[in-house]
Amino acid sequence: VNTTVSIKNDSGDEEPTSQSDRSEIQGTLKILISKLDDLSTCNDLIAKHGAALQRSLSELEGLKVPVEGGEKIKAVNERATLFRITSNAMINACRDFLDLAETHSRRWQRALQYEREQRTHLEETIEQLAKQHNSLERAWREAPTLVSSFLAGSDLTFKEASDEDEDTEYFDAMEDSPAFITVTASESTQHRSVSHRNPCSLCSLFMYSLKMRSHIPDKPNYSLNLWSIMKNCIGKELSKIPMPVNFNEPLSMLQRLTEDLEYHELLDKAARCDSSLEQMCLVAAFSVSSYSTTVHRTAKPFNPLLGETYELDRLEEFGYRSLCEQVSHHPPAAAHHVISQRGWTLRQEITIASKFRGKYLSIMPLGAIHLQFHASGNHYVWRKVTSTVHNIIVGKLWIDQSGDIEIVNHRTKETCQLKFSPYSYFSRDVPRKVTGVVADSGGQAHYILSGTWDEKMESAKIVQSSRGGSGSEGKQKMVYQTLSPKLLWKKYPLPENAENMYYFSALALTLNELEDGVATTDSRLRPDQRLMEDGRWDEANSEKQRLEEKQRAVRRRREAEASDALDEEYEGYQPLWFYQRRDSVTGETSFVYKGGYWEAKERQDWSLCPDIF
Repeated sequence: VNTTVSIKNDSGDEEPTSQSDRSEIQGTLKILISKLDDLSTCNDLIAKHGAALQRSLSELEGLKVPVEGGEKIKAVNERATLFRITSNAMINACRDFLDLAETHSRRWQRALQYEREQRTHLEETIEQLAKQHNSLERAWREAPTLVSSFLAGSDLTFKEASDEDEDTEYFDAMEDSPAFITVTASESTQHRSVSHRNPCSLCSLFMYSLKMRSHIPDKPNYSLNLWSIMKNCIGKELSKIPMPVNFNEPLSMLQRLTEDLEYHELLDKAARCDSSLEQMCLVAAFSVSSYSTTVHRTAKPFNPLLGETYELDRLEEFGYRSLCEQVSHHPPAAAHHVISQRGWTLRQEITIASKFRGKYLSIMPLGAIHLQFHASGNHYVWRKVTSTVHNIIVGKLWIDQSGDIEIVNHRTKETCQLKFSPYSYFSRDVPRKVTGVVADSGGQAHYILSGTWDEKMESAKIVQSSRGGSGSEGKQKMVYQTLSPKLLWKKYPLPENAENMYYFSALALTLNELEDGVATTDSRLRPDQRLMEDGRWDEANSEKQRLEEKQRAVRRRREAEASDALDEEYEGYQPLWFYQRRDSVTGETSFVYKGGYWEAKERQDWSLCPDIF
């Protein structure tokens, strides 16, 4: 019997498992009924052959045989009768067993439903506690002297989390996907991993949350007909169409790119991995986590001006420094470089290609993401999937992510294939589902990944694999037996009142906060974006037009210089902090960090920065 087992959905939403559990119980009952039919057939045969045997024995009793022989025939006849009575009793007992199984199956389903309701209630309680925690933090920020006296008068102790605290056990099997089926091995075969968090890092995280802002002005209630503007844009490249700030959120694309670092601790943890395959699982979870902030973010970020930069200096709090620069305007391209003292470097150059298709908008990020770990030399490369904004004409805007990501460790040739399933109204799958397989250089699968891009990712170690039956497309499925899934990543809850603050995460709320000492080209200093954040949208639109016209005038002047140069070599626009080179791994030409920014910040010498604002 081929059974497909699904993983439970911890989000508390629609759960395919309840249907799966019922199917499993019904399947078991069908098997029992089938076996009972077999027993009934055997009983009929026993009755038939038993009757024939008794007739033969009766005929023997009628023969003239010695007295001793007649007694023996009589005894055999009695035993044959007893055998028939016993076989009938066995069949009746089997019928009673089936009736009990049918009755208890309903009790099992009710018990399972009760456990699910209890879990949902617990999740709601935890969510309420998290909201109260946020309220307390806000109260502390508003009364710092009270906080100081509280901290001075209390003994704060930090307990290191044990594996019981950090690891959640899951005993359901992993979700069936189009490419493979997984079955979870028994609990006794599992290994537990211990995760410790340094108390000092908890302290720095606490102090960081105290000093950074936790809210921005609420979004004004401006009414604007999106279709009245978008109907003339069908099939065009959106970056070339002037759009009012009404469609924007008060962040630039450079800041959105920096949001990829929200779950940087996944890379900190990956840098400490001894196993490159376990490291690959964490890298895959990190690549998925960058989409978690997009689920409600239907507004577009500001297109950065050419030469615009954005820095995020979190060296003291989290050990990393991040720098982005807009290196090209048409097509719009941004270069990003992050270096962490905790053992990793990330760089990417992303060009956004977007097309309006009428009912939906497709956003295709082009370019590779490179991640290198200093200790091992492992070098991972992957690319982003396509984002789609639906219901442009009518209805509520919503975003979907779809496509495949292949992550390659170019040092070991290990790979991870991730599949982002597109939303389908007719599918019974969990919405926003992501599945994946981590394989070694020979193509042998070692881990199964599953989850959703807006909530969490889990990994399950494969202990046995075999080839199963053919799927709907005729392709042979792989059947993997795995240990119980381990949680790799879970999304942070959104701040309170997020729906009125562009659905920004806690990190996004801090990105446009003014900081001293940043470059004069930093996105935080962009006037139209600042006016929009403050709710002054009419002024923001006027300022946006002024900045774009200023940028066009600079471009015309540069083009005139190029034409005046004639035969002389003319390099055109050159970014300030990045330079172009051919990548030795991908063979592509891309912009990489050439250094100097952080040294200029140390000296507070921004004389090389162009005047773009």
